[in-house]
Amino acid sequence: MRHGFTTGSCAAAAAKAASYMLLTGKEKKTIQIITPKGIPFDAQICNILRSEDRVSCSVTKDGGDDPDITTGADVYATVSFGAKGVVLKGGVGVGKVTKPGLDQPVGESAINRVPRQMILSEVQEVMAFCDYQGGLTVEISVPQGVELAEKTFNPRLGIVGGISILGTTGIVEPMSKQALLDTIRVELSQQKALGYPVACVSPGNYGQAFMEEAFQYDLDKSVKCSNFIGDTIDMVVELGFEKMLLTGHIGKLIKVAGGIMNTHSKEGDCRMELLSSAALLSGGNLQVCRAILDSVTTQEGVRLLKEAGILEETMAYVMKKIMFYLNRRGAGKLEIECMMYENESGLLGKSEGALSFLEICKKM
Repeated sequence: MRHGFTTGSCAAAAAKAASYMLLTGKEKKTIQIITPKGIPFDAQICNILRSEDRVSCSVTKDGGDDPDITTGADVYATVSFGAKGVVLKGGVGVGKVTKPGLDQPVGESAINRVPRQMILSEVQEVMAFCDYQGGLTVEISVPQGVELAEKTFNPRLGIVGGISILGTTGIVEPMSKQALLDTIRVELSQQKALGYPVACVSPGNYGQAFMEEAFQYDLDKSVKCSNFIGDTIDMVVELGFEKMLLTGHIGKLIKVAGGIMNTHSKEGDCRMELLSSAALLSGGNLQVCRAILDSVTTQEGVRLLKEAGILEETMAYVMKKIMFYLNRRGAGKLEIECMMYENESGLLGKSEGALSFLEICKKM
């Protein structure tokens, strides 16, 4: 699959080209930068506007084969003369940080650390090449950024007014696992910086209506760990939390009862086998267990358990196994509680301290 280049790489390339055109007076239609990963980026320079004291140009974001919503957006750099050194700021469509715990402090433009370093390095290289001793002001903007930001995590993270200029390698790798893990870490770090005593985690928003109706809890308050339950526990420990609440649908959490900490189907899909074995150990007969194994969804499995009159016993056993593996992953460094539900049947199981943790999460 074809890789792409980050908004950080686009911003650095545009800033380099604009600086070159301002200081040399020559137009530049292409420019090359070397990404932090060591891969060259040969960028096409577009939308060039030049005057004696200011140059603006853009690079169009290409995310490669990754389904990135910023692909096709124009990342602009406007470079003008300044007092001394290089001053970097965000313009239209680049978000502002309003909550602590993110890559940049509150009040700063959401241009992350590595892209900042890339932009400054490229501009300083041009200044050295031109033997320019004065100062430059670099403004990064993304005209489509305000609209695009609504489709990202930014509003949830407290980044307002636009997208973030991102990237640690300069490269966009298709469907990058690391990108998902980085997002989880950012959200957990923000909870920690805000002083949350409990890390509130959920695989996703499936079951949101149930949680709101039954417990008046908005799942949007939880960090979405997707399939990465084990990695998320590791991060929670690393960030210094002492408590964690995991709430989720049985379709994901049943896998944890088998010690599966990455619940993606390609890593392991034994939902019905685990549910069937739990039913057997909870008094289910052969007919019920076979019917569960033949089921396609955990929802159907729950219905069969209910009809057999062993739902409560089976869910108690499943929760016991889930807590065993959660606590094993936490390795005694974290107090973990868990709630498991299903949309039609509601709450299926909870650990002993789950509701007390939930009350804390509701107040955060």
